[in-house]
Amino acid sequence: MSKHQISADPSIPVVEQLAGRGAARAVARKRMRQGRISRRGYGAYRRPGWVTYVLLGIILIISVLPIYYALLLASSDAGTIAREPIPSLIPGGNLFANIARVISADIKFWPAVWNSVIVSVITALSVVFFSTLAGFSFSKLRFRGQGPLLVFVIATMAVPTQLGIVPLFIVMSQLGWTGKLQAVIVPGMVTAFGVFWMTQYLKEALPYELVEAARVDGCSMIRTFWHVAMPAARPAAAMLGLFTFVGSWTNFFWPFIVLGAENPTLPVMLQLLQASYFKDYSLIMAGVVISTLPLIAVFIVAGRHLVSGIMQGAVKG
Repeated sequence: MSKHQISADPSIPVVEQLAGRGAARAVARKRMRQGRISRRGYGAYRRPGWVTYVLLGIILIISVLPIYYALLLASSDAGTIAREPIPSLIPGGNLFANIARVISADIKFWPAVWNSVIVSVITALSVVFFSTLAGFSFSKLRFRGQGPLLVFVIATMAVPTQLGIVPLFIVMSQLGWTGKLQAVIVPGMVTAFGVFWMTQYLKEALPYELVEAARVDGCSMIRTFWHVAMPAARPAAAMLGLFTFVGSWTNFFWPFIVLGAENPTLPVMLQLLQASYFKDYSLIMAGVVISTLPLIAVFIVAGRHLVSGIMQGAVKG
């Protein structure tokens, strides 16, 4: 193939970037009819085989099975569960009654929900902001000790969380924060994984020329970060925010120690529910279903946009 043919015959990814995904599919089908692409497809338009679908189906079943089992127990009653660990493969009719019992129980349900929302949202936003700020500094700025400091931050991920619980609790006690939400929010406002994630992403996705151009135009470093780095980091920041939100929502160990029963989050509330009703699994699993529904809703609403954002950022990068 000559150089003229190569220049006049752009690749499918180039067609998608210039003319859109529909035009790229049309070009792929045309080239397939012409025999220039194998019948299994080309690149991102290759059709997966049956092995791929089987593996994806197995993974989907394994992922959904625990949630479905919790739904089965939540829709049953204590007597049926005592006789049969798996009451039925079809959910029973006691789900809404058990949910009503959880909500009306003397366990501070709505304060626990509100506490979980506050902790998860604030933690996710702060982790995204501070991790992106640190990632921009490590990837695009030059300062003394940059490399060793980044290595030190990454090395902290090797330290088990349990080792810092006792000194952290002492610090919170001296500050008078025990039993208050700031004792959970402040220690999680930035994570080593978030810094590493955003550093690696911005190193590839943000050209240094854009930073230089912004500085030449008179932008301060903060304005350069806000108007140049933040838009470029949006796909990775969205993923980091989602996973941080999920981790904060399901966190049990530290909130159970520092908050206790007086000001609980949802996971701590489930533990109190278990202690109050002596292993009534239908009631406990109803609480689990309630605490899981917001996470499922977040993934349903934001999952597709997050994936498309990541793919868009990968193409632009």
